[in-house]
Amino acid sequence: MKKSDFMSQLTPLKKIILIVSFTIIASCNSSSDNAISPASSNGPAKTFTWKMVTAWPPNFPIFQEGAEQLAKNIEVMSNGRLKIQVFAGGQLVPALEVFDAVSQGTVQMGHATAQFWAGKIPAAQFMSAMPFGMTANGMNAWLYEGGGLALWRELYEPFNLFPFPAGNTGVQMGGWFRHKIETIDDLKGLKMRIPGLGSQVLAKAGVTTRLLAGGEIYTALERGIIDATEWAAPFHDMRFGFPKIAKYYYYPGWHEPGTVLELIINRQAWTNLPKDLQKIIEVATRSLNQWIYAESEALNSKALQKLKQQKDIKILPFPPEVIKEIKRLTQETLTQEAAKDSAFAKVYKAYKTFQIEHARWNTISEEAYNQSLR
Repeated sequence: MKKSDFMSQLTPLKKIILIVSFTIIASCNSSSDNAISPASSNGPAKTFTWKMVTAWPPNFPIFQEGAEQLAKNIEVMSNGRLKIQVFAGGQLVPALEVFDAVSQGTVQMGHATAQFWAGKIPAAQFMSAMPFGMTANGMNAWLYEGGGLALWRELYEPFNLFPFPAGNTGVQMGGWFRHKIETIDDLKGLKMRIPGLGSQVLAKAGVTTRLLAGGEIYTALERGIIDATEWAAPFHDMRFGFPKIAKYYYYPGWHEPGTVLELIINRQAWTNLPKDLQKIIEVATRSLNQWIYAESEALNSKALQKLKQQKDIKILPFPPEVIKEIKRLTQETLTQEAAKDSAFAKVYKAYKTFQIEHARWNTISEEAYNQSLR
């Protein structure tokens, strides 16, 4: 049948449908023939190979595990365009030199916690752990939606760094002590490993404080170089073997109620990344932030039950009088720090304002609910 005969036999409606169909097919074929992917129009997509250093010991569960998981996720999500080699503390740079290594561009990324750099940026401690501060829920709300992250990036900009929240430990424990703490005077003369503002507060109570990398703590406690240490919570503390050398385990972790871990990126390296790879890092880091918190909560719950079965371990609350005095010393410390550092004062004001607002909601939400279960 001739094309003209075929067309003459169609109704007007069928003719219109046929013509439209041919037009769409032709358009698709044209688009398919002319479409060129970004990679083929500009040559192969650029790939990046980065290094990440961490402040955690090799094979350290959750924290180091999370950093390695982040690197794998970014590589998969970027289809291999961004590959990251991860080094634990001491493998490429010492654990407490992560900040400098990323700042100077020796490596592109680092995973640690901001309180380790208190000597460089006192105000950054608000982005890590604040004595009697906010828990994980409050910290996430403040950093992501309350302006905290913008302040954080402002603090780190002079150091050529671009930070992200990258994990939360939840409420930590108060620490392991060789001797029982019954009054505030029992803290005087004590030698303790504790970082950040918590160390400044305890120093006012007569404690000699030290900052040690995780891998150094057990030996220091075993040899009597320190009399007490805080580290994290039951799961990690048991992995470090602290129950073997200290019998008094105190709570709550007044010094670290919701410790934020950080991913820091060299600002020049970050700027050089295409927008899509930047977005992949952002999304992957948000996922890591949630995973570390969830994993910590789940494993600490199980580890606590194991600790309770060890009859020689005493799990005790700090006496009310001790907490009351530590809280007073905390306020004194914060006031003094704010008076001598304008950046500290600025972040402290923003932090405290949000904490008060969040507490009003938390009082009639989560706190009230927990009370109803007792």
